[in-house]
Amino acid sequence: MSHMTESQKRSASASTKSPSLEGTRENNSALSELLPREQLDKLSALQLVDLIASKLPSRHTSILDLIYLRDRIGEMEEMQEQARQAVEKLSAAVEKLRAPALRIGTFLMPIDPDRALICISGTDYVCQVDPQVPLNSLQIGQRVQCNEAFAVVQGLGFDRTGPVLRIDELLSDGRLRIGQESGLMPLVLQRSALLAKEKLKPGMDVRVDHNQRIALEVLGMGKRTDRILETVTELPWSAIGGQAAAVQAIREAIEMPFLHRDLFRRFDYALPKGFLLHGPPGCGKTLLGKATAYNLRKQIKAQTRVDHPEFFLHVKGPEILNMWVGESERQVRDLFAQCRERAREGALAFLFIDEAESILGVRHGSHQHSMVNTLVPMFCSEMDGLEPLQNVVVILASNRADLIDPAILRPGRIDRKIKVNRPNEEGAQAIYEIYLTDSLPLAESKMQLAQAVTREHYARTPANAFLEIVYRSGRKEMLYRGDLASGAIIAAVVRRAKGLAIKRAIETSQETKLTREDLFNALQMEYAENDLFPSSDLTEDWLKLTDFDPDNVIRLGAVRPQKAEPTSMI
Repeated sequence: MSHMTESQKRSASASTKSPSLEGTRENNSALSELLPREQLDKLSALQLVDLIASKLPSRHTSILDLIYLRDRIGEMEEMQEQARQAVEKLSAAVEKLRAPALRIGTFLMPIDPDRALICISGTDYVCQVDPQVPLNSLQIGQRVQCNEAFAVVQGLGFDRTGPVLRIDELLSDGRLRIGQESGLMPLVLQRSALLAKEKLKPGMDVRVDHNQRIALEVLGMGKRTDRILETVTELPWSAIGGQAAAVQAIREAIEMPFLHRDLFRRFDYALPKGFLLHGPPGCGKTLLGKATAYNLRKQIKAQTRVDHPEFFLHVKGPEILNMWVGESERQVRDLFAQCRERAREGALAFLFIDEAESILGVRHGSHQHSMVNTLVPMFCSEMDGLEPLQNVVVILASNRADLIDPAILRPGRIDRKIKVNRPNEEGAQAIYEIYLTDSLPLAESKMQLAQAVTREHYARTPANAFLEIVYRSGRKEMLYRGDLASGAIIAAVVRRAKGLAIKRAIETSQETKLTREDLFNALQMEYAENDLFPSSDLTEDWLKLTDFDPDNVIRLGAVRPQKAEPTSMI
């Protein structure tokens, strides 16, 4: 015992204080005599050592050996416990990795007290619901977690992401019809519990679940290209000069059906859906369209005492063209949807499409994809599709009506074709008087100035000779400046004359007025700058813009007489 190590001494000292070894007494009985075999099998190794030690006398030589054995067994059991815990953790991790993935679906509706209709990855399932998940706690559109047996085991709330689509129509039962967006097929969506009482309307953008079955959130009105004229300029018919015939045709085609609905209904006369304004450039087609909206509102207000605000969509044809497939068609649908929506609200809706031939051109039979081949059918379907156009007036304006597809111009779609001609001498004087307002510092009365510049403009003199036309028969015809006059040219002449008067006032530092010489010089300068002619192979197309029949024309020749050098413009 003198050779015991220090650790053995500490162990012996500790064991002597252990209650299991205190009070030992001499006992030579076998373990089976102390306890039954069943109880002995339940004891741990440390407990067995303590039981054996209790049988030995207190001064027995084997006590220290048992104490050493007990310490070793304790260390081994502690290592075994640590190893067991590590194995359990590893087994648990392996079981998690081997467990099948839980599926996430969208709750559509309850079926029975313990079953529900779930959509997972675009497929519908009737699933059992875990009794621990109250069925009334699940809401339509909510995400749910399903186990490997497709049973609902947990509710996960509403998804915060998903595709954004635009509402085309509200169905009578509250469902939403989504149009063809970005190549998707039209869809009918169910409202989620969040939108059950939400006031929705066509044109709104909504976020849907990834299965595209439920509308989850309203994102407001879709961003639309700003083509709406907030206020239509006050343009009474008297403010439009030189187009008396066109104004009369428009009033008969548009104003009369709106102002005398009962009479037209009595004769079972269908209201025209739209009309075409065609003619040379710069002759007031766009101006006539705006004047139509303003005057119709004014006439209806005077007759019914009810003010219907006008909704004027001004669209330039090339603006609709888009490189992405389906985007141009979507914009056409959106234009008609906006007009129908505002018409239902009581507004006078006008859809004015300028340069219509650029998007509604004649279709060709080639197999290659052409945007016109899809835009024209879309426009036709919107004009007379299942959803009728009511209180919506479609106005097309074009310099080249011969390039517009006949399907667009047939009766029942564009019912009236109104020619906007170049102004004659009387009409040109009226236009000059409109631009030479009484508020300007004029050297003479506006009527005298208008008469003088009109005579100069329409004079059939060699100085005014503009184009020489040679026909197949050999006959020659001379076109003068008055033959190619337009409202745009007259406005430009007056504007340039104002510039000349301003320049003279600056140079002389004296008060000056606009004179007829300013108008004459401006007229010369305006035509000098616009003395541009196309190449001979474009003669036919160019003549169609000048109001002349090109069938028998074989040559155009520019006439450039010797002119005095005009005064420079500011």
